[in-house]
Parts: sequence; C-alpha cells; structure tokens
Amino acid sequence: MPTNQDRPSWTKYFMDITKLVAKRSTCLRRAVGAIIVKDKRILSTGYNGAPSGIRHCSEVGCLRERLKVPSGQRHELCRGIHAEQNAIIQAAYHGVSIKDSTLFCTNLPCSICAKMIINAGIRKVYYLSGYSDEMSGEMFTGAGVEVIQIKTGNQEEIV
Repeated sequence: MPTNQDRPSWTKYFMDITKLVAKRSTCLRRAVGAIIVKDKRILSTGYNGAPSGIRHCSEVGCLRERLKVPSGQRHELCRGIHAEQNAIIQAAYHGVSIKDSTLFCTNLPCSICAKMIINAGIRKVYYLSGYSDEMSGEMFTGAGVEVIQIKTGNQEEIV
C-alpha cells in the first residue's frame, strides 16, 4: 500500500499526465502535450499534430524540416496545430468553460498560443521546457498570467 510520501503532489500528478498526453503527438520535430485543469479536475487535453482527418507529418514528412525553418519562427508553415490550441479547441468543442483555469504544458507556449491562452481566460501556466519565442513571456506578463517553469524538485506546489 502506498504511503503519503509516494503520493505525488497535484502539480507533479498533472504534469506527469501532460507528459503522457505528449506521447500522442504526430509531430516529427517535437512532441508537446497540454492539459487544462480547474478545481483539481482535468477539463481538456491536447497534443500537437495535424488536424483531424488530415494526414500526419509522420506520413507526409515535415515541411519545416525541408525548408530548414528554425524553431519558433514561421508557424504558418506547419501542418500541425499546437497542443495548447488543441486543448482549448477541445474544451470549446465540448462546451467546457476554461475561464480561470490552469494550463499544464510540456513546453512554454509560443506567442500565438499565448494570445489564445490569454483570451480563453486561463490564469496560470506550468511548463517544463523553454521555447524560442520571447514575445509569449512578454504577453503573459502584460496580461497578468502567472507562468511557472517546473524544474526537478519544484513540483510540490498545490494547484
């Protein structure tokens, strides 16, 4: 029987689930997962990849790789949709309000996702790894969205 010491904090629990969601990614460059949480309940999940019904990059190749587009630039040159966008869209599709929620993401959201996160009413973002898009951080700060990078040993905060 597990002890309380074996039981993960809420932050670790949700980030571990986010990492599992990322494994569904069909992107050839980076597997990203996102979940939206409110009141310690998962409202929506998303991973990066081609839209429903569209062939995946794993089947047709990566245009960004062929054109040597650096990470964080020219987002429009991609078949895929970002994990954060998919999580927000899934919530809307199913009529779930995400106002005042928390987003867990394996990577710091880009500026396009930051705009969506801000306008969706998400108030806090936890992430593991950085991303080459300084504008997103500026936008989050300006909008008052709390952004927290989770590092090893920094997963004990209660959501």
